[in-house]
Amino acid sequence: MIELSQSWPLPDDPLPIVIFGAGSIVTDAHIPAYSACGFAIRGIYDPDLEKAQALAKKHGFVTYATAQEAAAQDDVIFDLATPPDAHAEILAILPEGAGVLIQKPMGSDLAAATQILEICRKRSLRAAVNFQLRFAPMMLALRDAIDRGLLGEIVDFDAWLALDTPWRLWKFLEGLPRVEILLHSIHYMDFIRSILGDPDGVHAKTLGHPSGATSNTRTAAILDYGERVRCALSINHNHSFGRKHQACEFRICGTKGAAYLHLGVNLDYPAGEPDILEINMGEGWETVSLTGSWFTESFGNRMAQIQRFVTGQDDVLVSSVEDAWHTMALVEAAYQSSAAPATPLAQKP
Repeated sequence: MIELSQSWPLPDDPLPIVIFGAGSIVTDAHIPAYSACGFAIRGIYDPDLEKAQALAKKHGFVTYATAQEAAAQDDVIFDLATPPDAHAEILAILPEGAGVLIQKPMGSDLAAATQILEICRKRSLRAAVNFQLRFAPMMLALRDAIDRGLLGEIVDFDAWLALDTPWRLWKFLEGLPRVEILLHSIHYMDFIRSILGDPDGVHAKTLGHPSGATSNTRTAAILDYGERVRCALSINHNHSFGRKHQACEFRICGTKGAAYLHLGVNLDYPAGEPDILEINMGEGWETVSLTGSWFTESFGNRMAQIQRFVTGQDDVLVSSVEDAWHTMALVEAAYQSSAAPATPLAQKP
C-alpha cells in the first residue's frame, strides 16, 4: 500500500475566523471543515442580515451589521466567501497586514484580478485565493507522489467531465457573461499550473446549451506545454441523462507511472460520491486509501495552510494572490481564445 501525505498540518495557535458571506459554500463546506479542524469562527457578515443571523444562531458565533464592523476585527483570518465582484471593496477596508482568504475567482476578469492584486500589495495583506482543490486529500497525495518521482516526468494530463451540474444553486450566476471556466474549470487549470507550471498558451472554446439560461456550461481546452506534454480538458455540465455514463475524472501519465482520479463531489453535488485515487507505477493499479474528500476536508487544509503562514509556521503562502493572478491570466487567455475565430479550412480549388 502506497503511503502518501493527504493533509496539511494544523497550526499550533490558530486565529479566529471572520467570514464574509453566508451562502451555500459557507454552510456546505467552510463551517463543517473549520469545525472539524477546531478553528473558531468569531462572526459573520452578509448583506442578507437575516440569513447571517440564522447561521450565526445555529453555530454559536456573532453577526456583524455592516461590512465595516466585520472588517474592524483584530487578530483574525478574514474569509471572503463572496461573489467575485465584491472582493475588491471588502479588501480595501481590511486592516493593513491582515491575513485573508479570498473565494475564487480572483475577480470577474484579469483586470479585476489586477486591481485586487494592487489592493493587497498596497495594504500588505497576506492574501491567498481559495483554490482548495490543491488541498483535497487526493490532490495532496497525488502531489506527494509526483514530488517523490513515483510517476516520473508528467507528460500527459486529461480532465474529462460529463455532469449534470445544478447551476440553480448559485443565483448570482444569472446573467453573468462568464461562468464555466471562471467559476468551475478554473480549479482544474489552477491545479494543472501547480503541477506543470504556466503553459505557453491555450486553445479553448466555451459555450452554453440550448436547454439552459447559464451563459456557458461546456468547454473544450488544450493547454500548450510545447512538444513534450499533452494537456486537454473536456467539460460538459449538461449531461443530464442519468448517472450511468456521467464522469468527473483526471488521467495523469508520467514516464514511470500514471494516476487516475475520480472527483466525486461533482456527481450529485453537493452530496457527491467518494473521491478515488489510483496509482500505477508499472506493476498494476493500486487504490490509495483516502482520508477525506474534496468537500469538505480541502477547505480545512486550505485554512490550515494560511493560518500557519500568518502565524509564522509556514514560510510560503500557497495560492497567494501573486500566484493566483497567473491562474486568472490563463482563464483570461482561454476566454480570448474562445472569442477568436477558429483556423478556417482550405477551400476546394
